[in-house]
Amino acid sequence: MDPTEHADHADHVALIQAQWHRERPDLDVSPLAVIGRLHRLADRLTAELTLVFQRYGLSEGEFDVLAALRRTGTPYERAPGELAAHTMVTTGAMTKRIDRLERAGLVTRRPAEDDRRGRVVALTDAGVRLIDEAFTAHLRNEHRLLAHLAPEEAAALQALLTAWHRRLDAPGTPGPGTTTPTAPGRLRLRLRLRPRTM
Repeated sequence: MDPTEHADHADHVALIQAQWHRERPDLDVSPLAVIGRLHRLADRLTAELTLVFQRYGLSEGEFDVLAALRRTGTPYERAPGELAAHTMVTTGAMTKRIDRLERAGLVTRRPAEDDRRGRVVALTDAGVRLIDEAFTAHLRNEHRLLAHLAPEEAAALQALLTAWHRRLDAPGTPGPGTTTPTAPGRLRLRLRLRPRTM
């Protein structure tokens, strides 16, 4: 029997790490313990968060747009390009989101006052009401998810993630094309925990 089968099946990452260590003992596979768990946790959290958005008839991307408009303050409007930058999507993807929200009566589009070729997207009264309700439920959901950690654990995790993020974004930090992978088949980390709702 494969000895790695005795690994804790609740911790799939530990099993993967043990298998790679067996197959490639010449490589340091320790990054999998961190990156792999972040990857799986990000997928789990995204699934938990989108359940709330769906209760309000919104996709994750549509929630992002409404939240980005709402937190600007009155009159709750931005140019589409600004929205794309704030939510980290392409302008094409943003246009599709705005189209859907406009059809639902949650946003309007009008010509920009200083550039008639430009457009401005604004929340409607219905859009303000919906995002206020959805954001309240979203925060309640986030509190529920973080309740699995003690307050001091959450604070320590926040400090670690903030420090790591800052160092990765620091000028001169090597990019993916300039580093040597520590293990084959590097996990594609798709962290969706961007500060869209802050």
